[in-house]
Amino acid sequence: MRRFYLESSRVTGYSRFMRRIDDIVNGPGNTEIETRLKIIQFFDDYGAKATKQAFGKSRSTIYLWKQKLRSSGTPGLASGSRAPHRRRRRIVATFVESFVIGYRTSHPGVDKTTIYPVLRVACEKAGIKAPSESTIGRILRDLKERGRIPRKTKVAYNAATGRLRIWEPGPGVKKTRRRGFSPQKPGDLVEIDTVDIFVDGLKRYLLTAIDLPTRFAFAYTYKSSSSSSARDFLEKLRCVAPFEISRVQTDNGHEFLKHFQEACSQQNLTHFFNYPRHPQSNGHLERFNRTVQEQFAYWNTDILDEPDDFNRKLMDYLIWYNTEKPHRGIGKLPPLRYYLDKFVTPQQSNMLWTLTGAVIVHNILYMS
Repeated sequence: MRRFYLESSRVTGYSRFMRRIDDIVNGPGNTEIETRLKIIQFFDDYGAKATKQAFGKSRSTIYLWKQKLRSSGTPGLASGSRAPHRRRRRIVATFVESFVIGYRTSHPGVDKTTIYPVLRVACEKAGIKAPSESTIGRILRDLKERGRIPRKTKVAYNAATGRLRIWEPGPGVKKTRRRGFSPQKPGDLVEIDTVDIFVDGLKRYLLTAIDLPTRFAFAYTYKSSSSSSARDFLEKLRCVAPFEISRVQTDNGHEFLKHFQEACSQQNLTHFFNYPRHPQSNGHLERFNRTVQEQFAYWNTDILDEPDDFNRKLMDYLIWYNTEKPHRGIGKLPPLRYYLDKFVTPQQSNMLWTLTGAVIVHNILYMS
């Protein structure tokens, strides 16, 4: 049981009191704060001399801690940053900096690997020591922070208002990566992707999903690839899946941001992002994308202009895919049969198989 030391000032209100307790339990420097609180309590009980002998802390130190406790609460007892106020700044030769800025301006988006061999030759001609490839990467980062390198922008002209609209890249968003997580049971990891289908100038977006442990798959077609469409797809997926979904994995497309992320947060789903330009991370789904295009989409392009008609026929294909089509990766069994045999009942149950199949058909065909 932890012992909490609260300063003599009265903490009014239940919410304030609980926030104060949370600061003590979960705040930064928690271990150090607890130690200093114990020393203060020891000082109050046994005096300055005993505290000096037991902990080596003087009376002035204890009084300083108490002052911080009164003014800032328990978080004030944590040690402040020991980082220097004036940090060392990387010194870069003027020639090198000018060359990097000029080369990056002429060739937007090039990285340190591309710049290094050209800069090395230029430095040799100028009689200057060339920086290493890693140092060039650090120079690029510093120049970006200082705004010395042109940023990528998009410009559009609004014919109605006659104004130019400029988009600049916003701050980077920290994304959760899978990092070796291995799914063990159904719903542990469901891969989701978007397939663009072009037919005679018509474009439709096929959202697809597959559960890694069972190979249970789902797909649905939309007219737009917005995050609202992805959110709707996620709701339909959770409706038809015969198991609870706890994690999803997508690429870095815009449709998997905003409304899709909000839906994941509301439903307590962990959202993993693939690394950029690394489709291997969604390997199982990439194979399903090829299958659903070759076996269904390309054979039904005549009804693609009406997504409702296309989706109605797509549901029939998915029912066959999940209940009849054997899959080599799961012992040449259909996904639902594999799910029932391995994760639901130790013995095969034909009655449960029929019931589950009927529920899936009902959910897919009559979802709102």
